[in-house]
Amino acid sequence: FPLALDVGSGRGYIAQHLTKETVEKLIQVDIAENALKNTMETEIPTASVVADEEFLPFKEDTFDLVVSSLSLHWVNDLPKAFREIHQVLKPDGVFIGAMFGGDTLYELRCSLQLAELEREGGFSPHVSPFTAVSDLGHLLSRAGFNTLTVDTDEIQVNYPGLFELMEDLQGNNCSWNRKPLLHRETILAAAAIYQEMYGNSDGSIPATFQIYYMIGWKFHESQAKPAKRGSATVSFGDLAKINGLLSRREK
Repeated sequence: FPLALDVGSGRGYIAQHLTKETVEKLIQVDIAENALKNTMETEIPTASVVADEEFLPFKEDTFDLVVSSLSLHWVNDLPKAFREIHQVLKPDGVFIGAMFGGDTLYELRCSLQLAELEREGGFSPHVSPFTAVSDLGHLLSRAGFNTLTVDTDEIQVNYPGLFELMEDLQGNNCSWNRKPLLHRETILAAAAIYQEMYGNSDGSIPATFQIYYMIGWKFHESQAKPAKRGSATVSFGDLAKINGLLSRREK
């Protein structure tokens, strides 16, 4: 890829895994200026641009590749961010991304909600909102991408307890209507609920992170297209005999 774009690059974590044989030049974009000022060294030429993912300051049809790793859950308008990425891609360019999914930290969300309901008679969001996988393909398609691939994975991290988990997640809730603080009694109740409902036999607690992986291409005439309806020469019912059919054709 002669020219690639990393959307939400942070300190340049993706750049560490790219080589000159893969990407000739990489543009790193992030809304956090301090992160870009402290980017890590890499073997490929890079340039940093402070910009919002929803308003990419590049001309249409600029990049051969756009990547994004675990940053798109921060954006306010995900459909617009996808449209911006599609716009700056060249025809036959590809977008490869990863973002946190809807089941991320479900154990923590459930424990906090139950504790707040019990102690305070209601609850507010304490974990950032995430996109459902059933919506992701539709959002990418609506933005103009084709030949889509969407996959999911779950990573489980074990913590000594709720307090260590929440300390690790400090500053990672972007819900605008969240409470400014949690009462101590509520946190203690949440810790007990978490341990009771999800705790491991060794006393630790699991925290689940769901990751969506996505690939989408910008249309180009050279791309493979599905055959016309009714043009098939083999029935699905004959798939069990495919080896025999292929050997007869070779003869």
